[in-house]
This record gives sequence, structure tokens and C-alpha cells, in this order.
Amino acid sequence: MAEIVAMKREEQEGPVLVEEADGILRLTLANPPANALSLATMAALKVELDRARDDPAVRVIVLAATGKVFCAGHDLKELTAHRADPDRGRTFYEKTFAECSALMQAIVRNPKPVIAEVEGLATAAGLQLVASCDLAVAAQEATFCTPGVHIGLFCSTPMVAVSRNASRKQAMEMLLTGETIDAPTAKEFGLVNRVVPREYLNQIVGKYAQTIASKSPLTLKIGKEAFYRQVEMGLAEAYDYTGRVMVENMLARDAEEGIGAFIGKRQPDWKGK
Repeated sequence: MAEIVAMKREEQEGPVLVEEADGILRLTLANPPANALSLATMAALKVELDRARDDPAVRVIVLAATGKVFCAGHDLKELTAHRADPDRGRTFYEKTFAECSALMQAIVRNPKPVIAEVEGLATAAGLQLVASCDLAVAAQEATFCTPGVHIGLFCSTPMVAVSRNASRKQAMEMLLTGETIDAPTAKEFGLVNRVVPREYLNQIVGKYAQTIASKSPLTLKIGKEAFYRQVEMGLAEAYDYTGRVMVENMLARDAEEGIGAFIGKRQPDWKGK
């Protein structure tokens, strides 16, 4: 039986539960009912993502949540409390949104693939969290929205991640109306990869994670970095860049091993170099 490198859930404290087994790191938001992205929660997630980045034992990261809400976005009570500050909260708000942006970029820049396991509502920065992940699998009952317009606070930072997944008109529809969409619509919009029955959500995410974890970690690192860099480039620049990436990848030992294993009809022995 695989060793789990973590305390049992009931023994852990803090807003994020941590479990690791078979190369898969599972980070679970554990501050129901809202699982809001308070400063403490964002800091805890960032710490674990940074640790995973440098841990060769971690191959894949899964983001999940407890309760009926995946993540309700920023903690509005925490934000509102700082209106009493001498600067009406400006310093705290700048810190909050800077930390959030750093967290989302830590997901994208992490060399390990990150999968969102979404059960329940993902709203505002919670949807931003889902959209920032490399893959997302949602339960049939999951819902999604960017409702900032309802409270006079446009979802400008969530817009960055959402608009890089959905088309412009789909993203603007969500941002301007603030209406909630169901999981099949989120899949149609490109916000999630698959919609599955709730009872199979964990199993299917686990299968995705195990499949990815079986690949060369070096190849995954090269491919993820190249993907996000090339999507920001023009066509010619992207081909020039990815051509160079392919050459360097081809010279890696894992590519030599993988191709040799394929030709020899055997399982590859990845070395991560």
C-alpha cells in the first residue's frame, strides 16, 4: 500500500489539507462553508505549490475542496474590515490582489501539471483558481460565475484567467451579467475538461493524475512551460521557439529512453534528465 506523506486529515490544522502519495500531491481547501481565498489560505497554497515545484517526488498536483462550495473567491468580510484603516484599506487591498496574482501565476509557472477537482460552486477568484489550472474536472452539480458586477466590484483579476480559457464573448457574457453557469456550459466555454457524476469525480481525477504521473517529469516540465509561452506569441515566433524546444527535448536522456523503449516495445525508465 502506498505511503501517504501527510498527517491524517483530522490531525491537520490550517486552511489547506495536504496529502501526497504515488507522486500525486493533493491540496484541499478546508475552510468551509466558503473556502474563501483569505490571505492565510493563499499563502498556504503558495507555500505548498512552491515546495512541490522543487520536490522531485511530486509529479502532479490536484486542487480540491471540502464542503458544498469549491471556492467563493476572496474573503469579502476580511476585505471589508480594512475599510476602517487610515488609507480606507488601499494597502491591504493592494497586498491581497498582488498575493492572488502571484498564486495564480505560481500555478501556471509550476513545472508540475495542476488539476482542479471541482465539486460545488466556483465563483470570482474561485473560478480564477479553476481557470488557472492546467486541467479541470467538474462534478455534474458544479456551477461557476464571476458575480462581481452584482456588488459593484468587476471581476478584473479573475477575468485574466477566464479570458484565457473561454472565448472573448463567452468571457464577457459571464463578466457583464454575473450569471451562474452550470458544468456542461462551463465545459462548452472551455473552463473545464470533463463533467462527471459526483460519485466518480475523485476516481476520474485520480486516473488523470496517475496517467500524467507516469510520464517523464522532464518532458512534462518542458511541455508545460512551452505551452504557456507559445500561446502569447505570434505564429512565426511560436514555431521558431517551439522548434528550439523540440531540439533540446530531443537531446534529453528521457527522450532517448522513451523513443528507444517505444521502438523496443518495452516500458521506459524515466530519469528526469
